[in-house]
Amino acid sequence: MNTAATQAADLPADKTTMQAALDGMRKSWLAEGEVTHAVRHDRIERAISLLMDYKDRLVDAMCADFGHRSRTQSLFTDVAASVGPLRHAQKNLKHWMKPEKRKAGPFPLNLLGAKARIEYQPLGVVGVISPWNFPVNLTFTPLAGILAAGNRVMIKPSEYTPATSALLAEMFAATFDRNEISVFTGGPQTGADFAGLPFDHLLFTGATSVGRHVMRAAAEYLVPVTLELGGKSPVVVGRSADIEKTAEAIMAGKMMNAGQICLAPDYVFVPDERVEDFVAATRKSVGKMFPTLLDNDDYTSVINQRHYDRIQGYVEEARTRGARVEEINPANEDFRQQPYHKIPPTLIINPADDLAVMQDEIFGPVMPVKSYRKVEETIDFINDRPRPLGLYYFGQDDAEEHRVLAHTTSGGVTVNDVVMHVAQEDLPFGGVGPSGMGSYHGIDGFRRFSHARSIFTQSRIDVAALAGLRPPYSEKTLKSIAMQMK
Repeated sequence: MNTAATQAADLPADKTTMQAALDGMRKSWLAEGEVTHAVRHDRIERAISLLMDYKDRLVDAMCADFGHRSRTQSLFTDVAASVGPLRHAQKNLKHWMKPEKRKAGPFPLNLLGAKARIEYQPLGVVGVISPWNFPVNLTFTPLAGILAAGNRVMIKPSEYTPATSALLAEMFAATFDRNEISVFTGGPQTGADFAGLPFDHLLFTGATSVGRHVMRAAAEYLVPVTLELGGKSPVVVGRSADIEKTAEAIMAGKMMNAGQICLAPDYVFVPDERVEDFVAATRKSVGKMFPTLLDNDDYTSVINQRHYDRIQGYVEEARTRGARVEEINPANEDFRQQPYHKIPPTLIINPADDLAVMQDEIFGPVMPVKSYRKVEETIDFINDRPRPLGLYYFGQDDAEEHRVLAHTTSGGVTVNDVVMHVAQEDLPFGGVGPSGMGSYHGIDGFRRFSHARSIFTQSRIDVAALAGLRPPYSEKTLKSIAMQMK
């Protein structure tokens, strides 16, 4: 381990120090010149090794930060699910790095050996602001595209997960030179200063409200941004859906990480006549997956008291306003006395649209259920609101599925399940409008964090002169112009 690497874990996170780190990274990147396949492959391999070597400590840190977080879930969603994208990038790296041939033109410039191509170059230094809900996955998964593209990286993890963030700083410092990857921990001011640095690209994952501030800060230096935000991802349950299978899939997605997922199903549309069946199926599915909740190692706590109070406030407001609240508590446990911030999964049936639970992204195990008569009602409702990160349709009616998908807009879609489109490494992942800007994963991530440099190589023969495209213009020039206008 070199001295520079050992120092990186304790970098003071003030703006001057972060700017100096950025300057050092950029100088090192420029001195490196071409970033070879071997270097990129090695950096990805070292990132994978970190996940493997520190997996137990990472799981412990996330559990400490959440009060209680399912250890199996952490191993699955944050560790294993980060290795996959990195391995995918390694496997495809040589192919992605190859220059992309394009057609030369227009006539007659494409004659006699002229060539056109695109070469994907590293951008330089990429900033990553990662969130608290999946603090490891959403730090490491973007590295697949960023490192594959040949970039250096500065990371600002969340202050809401201090144990995990400190461990990330320690890990990267142990394996990467500070001019390859550096981690800066700190609170909101550190985050604001970090967002204002003149990166070559900035990736932010988090709330839409914070994303607006990040974009404003990045605009000072015209830094291009990728914003992975959130929103209220709707579920449309068609009449052709198997209610029991549908409820099980929805609740598995909703209860993972206690609903603290940017893609969690936020509210569900169910046909009028199937609402009670859906509620019953939901109770059955929850009881099957989580026969107990309070002392169940598989059921995660809400991250902190502030978010616990916020989510409970949604439920209390709905109850006070007369909405039907269905708490699903299979073992009838008393949640008033607990060492964590666990909340039982809770359905709110047909809440008024002006309730906070129907206005805010819930980010917890509470889910409104709205009834409908015609599927067009669901489409109108979705289109009257900000475009969501995800949209989910359940059913076997192909025409209805097409109608819902063709007449709505969302970042991505999963049909007959929830969340799973994010796990498809060969599909771009991102939002649209208020749910995000830009996308990554797989080859789309490699290209997102690369500069697509256009290169035209002229023929050795002076085609322009032969075609009369230089003064003095002549009849030959007019003929060439006529050919272009055909």
